[in-house]
Amino acid sequence: MSIAQSISNFFEEYYPHNDEGLEELSSAFTSRVIPKGTTILRESTTDDKLRFLNRGTIREYYLSGVKEVNINFYLHQQFITDLSSFINATKTKKNQESLSEIEVFELDREPFLRLLEKYECAQDLIDQFFQKLLSSREKFEYNRMTKTPEELYTELRIYKPEWLQKIPQYHIASYLGITPETLSRIRSRIS
Repeated sequence: MSIAQSISNFFEEYYPHNDEGLEELSSAFTSRVIPKGTTILRESTTDDKLRFLNRGTIREYYLSGVKEVNINFYLHQQFITDLSSFINATKTKKNQESLSEIEVFELDREPFLRLLEKYECAQDLIDQFFQKLLSSREKFEYNRMTKTPEELYTELRIYKPEWLQKIPQYHIASYLGITPETLSRIRSRIS
């Protein structure tokens, strides 16, 4: 599937009323294959590319001292850019690493900003992205503060079973805020 088709399909599914400029936007991306174990985004840098994951697996994490704390995983076709850093040209606090060979479609910040100026619906699209991100972050924070690791693991089994199949267990344990040994005990109790 072409870059333009993959991005168009994404927008048609998740943002169906933003057709204006979609063809121009989709055709502006370039493809890049990145090997497993590559750092894609590093904290204290500015995310200067709009990146769309076409295939592969990515983990997103914070560094807390020397400890890495996983906050998200990307396995499906979706945008993986730190939008706040990208749009506002600010330094990110996030890190991203490829957990498999990945293919990303990329667009530099300046051409994207020119497209934003050119098409009225583009700002609505950015607003929708931010609303979705805020909603997702709020749910994540609420769950982390109010649920036990066992409850969080149960939710992963229900809502994100592909994570449990494709993500190494020590990364899942980090995401849940527990040790791999604790995760193993939870898995034994639930299974």
